[in-house]
Amino acid sequence: MSRFSALSHRQQGLLLTGGGALIMAPDALLIKVADLPDAEILMWRGFLSALGFLLIALVRYGRGTLAAYRRCGWTGIAVALLFSLTTCGFVLGNQYTKAGNVLMILAGAPLIAAGLSWVILKERLPRRTWLAIWLCMAGIAMIALDDAGAGSWVGNAFALMAATTLAINFTLCRTRPGIDMSPMLVFNGLIVGSVAGLFWLAGSETTLPATNQLAVVILLCLVIVPCGVTLLQRGPLYLPAAEVGLLLLLEVVVGTLLAWWILAEQPAPMAMVGGTLVLGTLFAKGLYERRLELRLRAGVEPALQAPVERSGGL
Repeated sequence: MSRFSALSHRQQGLLLTGGGALIMAPDALLIKVADLPDAEILMWRGFLSALGFLLIALVRYGRGTLAAYRRCGWTGIAVALLFSLTTCGFVLGNQYTKAGNVLMILAGAPLIAAGLSWVILKERLPRRTWLAIWLCMAGIAMIALDDAGAGSWVGNAFALMAATTLAINFTLCRTRPGIDMSPMLVFNGLIVGSVAGLFWLAGSETTLPATNQLAVVILLCLVIVPCGVTLLQRGPLYLPAAEVGLLLLLEVVVGTLLAWWILAEQPAPMAMVGGTLVLGTLFAKGLYERRLELRLRAGVEPALQAPVERSGGL
């Protein structure tokens, strides 16, 4: 038995989700460090991540890989298209505004998904979720209003597009419970890489990036993105949504701190307040829902144990 198998179900979920969030934390930072033109960074990210996702799918499913793709159906195609927009929004957002701003705005994706679930899936949301949605939207607005110069409005808009399409993606996946959509991310990479490649070829410069830039791109797109996203995709199979949401904040917090520290990005006071409001709201909501879950479990387990005790006395 492996050490991972020896862990409890919850411990496995904590390791997978927390590990995926930490792996993805330097994503925005490395996009900045690569310092490549828009089309070129998107082309490399698309094709290299497609290769990474394909290798992971082959390792996970082996001879059943084609069957895994067939199970995704048309929903999987829509997931691939939506994640292509998420990728473009995230990468281009980092090209035009501060990495910390992009990560903070992206942190609102789970709550946008909650709102979409209420509209599309007719799910009733508790008041605490609506309160969290409005607080996060206020925080995101503060980040967007941080500064309107130097193209930051464009970057914030791209980041909001990434958050919104990711939220739609979450909602769409919930219409097919139990189906793993992660293999379809191969097609997301091919779509992004192909479209960006056409723009790159149409540009004036089509030379390969410098050795140091290429090393950063390969590390990010072939290793970090496929491994991190795959681990995050597995986390919800082991942990409740409230706890997964808390662990996902690791990517935002660690990624923002890395960008502020290494890139010396100095956030404006309004952006700091907005980011604190977003993260604080998500953290408080996750903790509150975790407490509710523990109370519910404590009330259910004794009721389940009572018949066993009675039958044991017969």
